[in-house]
Amino acid sequence: QVQLVESGGGLVQAGGSLRLSCAASLRTPMAWFRQAPGKEREFVAFVTWGGTGTLYGDSVKGRFTISRDRAKNTISLMMNSLKPEDTAIYYCASKKDLLLSMNREDYEYWGQGTQVTVSL
Repeated sequence: QVQLVESGGGLVQAGGSLRLSCAASLRTPMAWFRQAPGKEREFVAFVTWGGTGTLYGDSVKGRFTISRDRAKNTISLMMNSLKPEDTAIYYCASKKDLLLSMNREDYEYWGQGTQVTVSL
């Protein structure tokens, strides 16, 4: 059974930083998505299985960094210069194939989500 377990969410002031982590049981490409109240789930960042290929959503480019520890099979999302509009539930996701995708429908497995709240 595939398991994805996120950790690291919390409350932070605007301009601050948080680091999210996700432990996975599959060795495939992975991504972070987020969903704010009343909004659709939004692509945040993608990383290849090798960890050398990454892709970011426009709203987080230059502020967030996704990385992968292949030995531990975990991914992390370092979030800097956080803004109130970054407030959302953040989900870790993985997919069966090796193709790059920003489309949530292409991901078969999801974690339970972790809340990130950025205050003014």
